[in-house]
Amino acid sequence: MIRPAVAGDAGAIAALWNPYIRDSAVTFNSIQKTPEEVAALIAARPVFLIAEADGALAGFASYDQFRGGIGYARTMEHTILLAPGLAGRGLGRALMAALEDHARAAQVHTLWAGVSAENPAGVAFHARIGFERVAVLAQVGWKFGRWIDLVLMRKGL
Repeated sequence: MIRPAVAGDAGAIAALWNPYIRDSAVTFNSIQKTPEEVAALIAARPVFLIAEADGALAGFASYDQFRGGIGYARTMEHTILLAPGLAGRGLGRALMAALEDHARAAQVHTLWAGVSAENPAGVAFHARIGFERVAVLAQVGWKFGRWIDLVLMRKGL
């Protein structure tokens, strides 16, 4: 089931997100999220969706403006994460379909994905759902004592 996140989901979302932050190069962020920070994101972003499977949080997706300023008001960058072991069940596609539906209704022109080059599954997922690879920004992320490239992908709505 896909539904909008509420503040009460913040602890479960932080618990899903933090191992990615702490243990992987999927995100370049190295500071773990508190439930309070996640609740603030839920309140601030235009949309924050969660997927549930068997009564538990299975993943989330959200978007926010790509860059500040009125000129970027219809260009969004999204985040999507699934709980470990749940890839390949259609949850990511369902979350992205719901996110894209919301974006279209909000007159968003393009969605952008900034995917760590050390996440080839993330790059492949986005390609399968219609995102085009636009650029590789070399060595823009720093984590675990090394530089990491960022793959920029775009989907026109």
